[in-house]
Amino acid sequence: MLADPFTAIADANRRFLLEELRRGPKTVNQLAAGLPVSRPAVSQHLKVLLDAGLVSARSEGARRVYAIRDDGFTSLNLWLDQFWQA
Repeated sequence: MLADPFTAIADANRRFLLEELRRGPKTVNQLAAGLPVSRPAVSQHLKVLLDAGLVSARSEGARRVYAIRDDGFTSLNLWLDQFWQA
């Protein structure tokens, strides 16, 4: 079972990571460059996003490249949409 996506996006650092990944796939090092936290902390945040199904990871040699999973946002969108439907 996937972790709660609402819990995953509750953290400002994880929202920043999602915003960066929205611009395109990136490695941990590329993502860590924009945050005032360590690379291991970025990896931990990415694990939370992976567990919630919001991002995917693929190996490219020794690196892991992270990207947004559009289908991971379905439950968030469905829940939020109820507030805009009259």
